[in-house]
Amino acid sequence: MKFLRGIALGLVSLSSVVLAASEWSFQDATLYVQAKGAGVGKPIKETLVPGATGLSFPVGLSSADTLKIVLTTTENGKPKRPHQAFLNLRELETGLEENIAFTLKDNGKGKVELTQKDLPIQFLTSKSFIRVSLLLASFGNSVPYTAYAFEMEVVNDGSIVVPPPAERYTVKEEIHHIFRDDPKQPPAFISVFFAFAVLATLPILLGSWLMLGGNISHASKAFGANPLAHSLFFGSIIAMEAVFFLYYLSWNLFQTLPVAGVVGLVAFVSGSRALTEVQDRRLAGER
Repeated sequence: MKFLRGIALGLVSLSSVVLAASEWSFQDATLYVQAKGAGVGKPIKETLVPGATGLSFPVGLSSADTLKIVLTTTENGKPKRPHQAFLNLRELETGLEENIAFTLKDNGKGKVELTQKDLPIQFLTSKSFIRVSLLLASFGNSVPYTAYAFEMEVVNDGSIVVPPPAERYTVKEEIHHIFRDDPKQPPAFISVFFAFAVLATLPILLGSWLMLGGNISHASKAFGANPLAHSLFFGSIIAMEAVFFLYYLSWNLFQTLPVAGVVGLVAFVSGSRALTEVQDRRLAGER
């Protein structure tokens, strides 16, 4: 029994070693850098070897270049497609990272293409090299592959447009509101002009009143019959004109509206009483 138990433990240990030995890598990896257009720039073609220290020189990437990597991913030396395959780009000065995914087939063959348009603006304006690493990983107990591949230099040839910095939600400076001054009176000649225009209509008003049968001689009878109503009504009209004048001169709405409301109420009540007295005289045939 002890012998069988030892054999079982040995098989379990052996299977664990086999599972642990399963790891991801790649083969037949080639890096290309080619500018658009035939004969433009000098193309770059380099071989990438797994486990190596990477290329000994930085790879330049201008606005017209396209960087392409083709490879075959492997698990334990056999071509196979991993769950994840990325180029990891890391800006050395700030530590900012970006991942560019490979396009893979089921047989492990894949490629990735990279231009300046695929890079964040921080990479385009960086003055330090960008460290490029290769990441391969999948589910299960297999060991992922991650290793430095090469350094990339973004060449600024004047075509990079730097956008304005994004607005940050931080404490703003204190805002001091500046309110407009109160409206001023219009020029004096405008006020005088309209004052004379109103006064010029008074003769027309009086003439029209006389033509319609107005009788000033009945004023004494009206004030004698109901002096309070006629006096208050006439006084309220004068008072309302005074309120309008004060509003024009210096008052604001909060001062004008309460006084105008009181004067208007007095004019309404006294006016109805005065009109009642006038109607009584009209019915008596005195008008």
